Amino acid sequence: MRKRKIRKDDEVIVLTGRDKGKRGAVLRVVTRTDRVLVEGVNVTKRHVKPTQADPQGGIVEREAPVHISNVALIDPESDRPTRVRYKTLEDGRKVRVAARSGEVIDV
Repeated sequence: MRKRKIRKDDEVIVLTGRDKGKRGAVLRVVTRTDRVLVEGVNVTKRHVKPTQADPQGGIVEREAPVHISNVALIDPESDRPTRVRYKTLEDGRKVRVAARSGEVIDV
């Protein structure tokens, strides 16, 4: 399996497709299909049968997964899309670093 450079709760921007330019937080990473679920992006309508949990049923809007190659992490310093690199700190911890600015993404 490949290393995923985008994780849950990361702020990302959509690079291609119908929702190009939209930003949102990653809600879930689907590792099996290399897809991510981004808040407010790729919203689709689903017809839902009434259940005990949802007695109304009807048409529900949900986010659908987007391929991980179509999103990019947002650089915390410049607020622009960036790639991710890895760096080992002096204390031995391995952290993600924004390739654009060199700033540590998660500590």
